[in-house]
Amino acid sequence: DAMSWWDVVSDSPVWQDRIFRSLAALYGIIAIVASVQFARIQLRVPEYGWTTQKVFHGLNFLVNSVRCVVFALRRSIQSLKPAIVQHVLLDLPSLAFFTTYALLVLFWAEIFYQARAMSTDRLRPTFYIVNGVVYGIQIILWFILLWKPFPLVIIMSKLFFAGVCLFAALGFLLYGGRLFLMLKRYPLESKGREKKLQEVGYVTTICFSCFLIRCIMMCFDAFNPAADLDVLYHPILNFIYYVVVEIVPSSLVLFILRKLPPRRGVTQYHPI
Repeated sequence: DAMSWWDVVSDSPVWQDRIFRSLAALYGIIAIVASVQFARIQLRVPEYGWTTQKVFHGLNFLVNSVRCVVFALRRSIQSLKPAIVQHVLLDLPSLAFFTTYALLVLFWAEIFYQARAMSTDRLRPTFYIVNGVVYGIQIILWFILLWKPFPLVIIMSKLFFAGVCLFAALGFLLYGGRLFLMLKRYPLESKGREKKLQEVGYVTTICFSCFLIRCIMMCFDAFNPAADLDVLYHPILNFIYYVVVEIVPSSLVLFILRKLPPRRGVTQYHPI
């Protein structure tokens, strides 16, 4: 009976549209929240320019806005030709999501190395190189799919993104874990210690779980047609997948990192 219910909903155009519109609405809400937070930070400290916090919220707005449009127009997008256009519209926001949360890993790595009086000169170039390699490989795979959509290339594209997600999960585990342990060694009376411990612990757990689940799901997606996330006829699976790996994590992280920077006159400003 459960499978019958699942199949009825999956095969119903009405339910397909309802589910994809629900996803579009959820992404739209997150995009609005990210844009409001960006505006609040800009009004609070306009003189600081593009801080890590502003870039983080700006990318969040971009990713969720594109997702909102894609799911609102999912039925039209599903019929676009060539098929590579569909892959780009679905994969590009996922790559931007990776870049958005890799910023947190970069920021935590900088804090960790600075606290240990170690050089941070190589961190930002490494961040740019890693993102450049990831986008470069994905663009090459898109061009191969445009030239000849081999099934093997589609599988390789999904496995490649699964590897990217695993890399991101390990990054959060490594630097989030290191920063958490470093903060835990601070004296109990240290100002803001407990709050920072909770912030780093919660965000590390959320983001590690999110990217690890995404990695596992992409591996299933690559080899099991029943787990295909890129087709119109799996709306329930799409809903569960995107809520678990993007909507809930983004909502929780935006809530945890909602604190605004200090007002003018305060000499130090920690972006996140």
